[in-house]
Order: sequence, then C-alpha cells, then structure tokens
Amino acid sequence: MAAHVPPPAEAPLNVTVWSENYHEPREEEVRRRYPTGIHGAIADGLREELGPRARVRTAVLEEPEHGLTDEVLAATDVLTWWGHMAHEEVDDKVVERVRRRVLGGMGLLVLHSGHYSKIFRSLMGTTCTLNWRDAGERELVWTVSPGHPIARGVPHPLVIEAQETYGEPFGIPQPDELVFVSGFAGGEVFRSGCCYRRGLGRVFYFSPGDQKYPVYHHPDVRRVLANAVLWAAPDAGTGEPLQNAHTPITWQGAR
Repeated sequence: MAAHVPPPAEAPLNVTVWSENYHEPREEEVRRRYPTGIHGAIADGLREELGPRARVRTAVLEEPEHGLTDEVLAATDVLTWWGHMAHEEVDDKVVERVRRRVLGGMGLLVLHSGHYSKIFRSLMGTTCTLNWRDAGERELVWTVSPGHPIARGVPHPLVIEAQETYGEPFGIPQPDELVFVSGFAGGEVFRSGCCYRRGLGRVFYFSPGDQKYPVYHHPDVRRVLANAVLWAAPDAGTGEPLQNAHTPITWQGAR
C-alpha cells in the first residue's frame, strides 16, 4: 500500500482538538497536571510539532453543540477526540454529524478511553471493550510497522514511565494497519496504535493518555500525535459520504 502523502506545507491543516473536559474542573490534581485542560496540552503539542503546517483550535463538551457545529466540522481536516466519564452525554446528533464527516474524508484521532466513545463504537461496529487496571505501571510502546508514517521519528520502544494499564482482548475489528503494540510491567499486552479506513476518512486509535499521568506532555507521544494528524489528513478536502447513484453503462465494450 502506498504511503499517504500529506497536503503541501503551503496549505495548513485545520485541526480541532476535542475533549469532554470533565476531570479538569472537578479534580485539583488533574487541573495541576493539565492547567489548560487535556485538550490544551494536546493542542500545544500539535502546535509545537507541526508549526505552520497546522492551525489548531480546541472544543469541549460543555460548549453549545459540544463545540462541533456544522461550521466547525466543515472547516476541520482532522479531529482529535479524548473522552472518559461523559461518553453518554455526547448528543447523538453530534455523533452522527462527526461520523458523516469522517465518512466524507475528515481524519479522526481517538485517544485513550475514547475507545468507548459513541463515535468510535459507531465507526467500528463492535463493543470496543478492553481489560484495564490502574497501578501506575511502566508502558513500553513497541513499533511493529517501522515504515509507517505515524512511526516516523518515534523511539523503539517509546517509554512511558507510569500509565494506566490496558490489556487484551480489545473488542475492535482487525486494524487495517497496526503501528504500535504496548507491553506493561504487569505482563499485559495491548494493540495501542491502530489504523482504519472508514468511507473516505482515516481513523487512528492511540491508547496512551490517562488523566492521572502527564502523558500528553511527553515529547514522543506528541510526535506520534503530530505524525498521526499528517497521516489522517484528507488528500483532497472533505465532503459528504459517497452516495448511491444510478450510473448509465458507458463502457465502450458494453452492448
């Protein structure tokens, strides 16, 4: 499969970083770790890594229409999604709006416990359940597809000293491309970097990033997310999903 080539540098990508922003207003420890929110840390990392190649904005659950209006999504090339405690508070109309945009070509990065978000489950068509526990163990993120654009410049392994533990089985479809597999100090393994194509859009799931740990300040994690934004970017803009169409037979060999 040919490598995806991102748009030229003279056409900056429009990236929207979305988070439910549930923990930060309620938990002082999380607020100290992420003073501008998890979405703020992710956005800062993308700006740092991508520079003029991207215009980055943020949106959160409590905004009208969760900050994901038709206008915002129409101007978004890649959307990142972090959720944990408030999956069911996301309006189904907004989920459908995002789903259609992905099918129409918008890239989507689903992060950490976003595996159980409505949007990820709707695009995967499976339970998206997994095994987990939280003991603050070391995670080693191993690259299993070193030639993949998302793995560019990422150390092998990427070391996260403390993180929530995720483990198999992970109730997802077989990834189109598996980029990373994680191993934890307690022995669990997990498919931590998974690529999918849905309609005209590209979807990347990346598991590191619990609110209890400063994972989104980690320079190598930021590099993964920046690479993933470039990979997920649409080749030729976004639009509506492909529709059924009556097409007359015009092949010259037809009789």
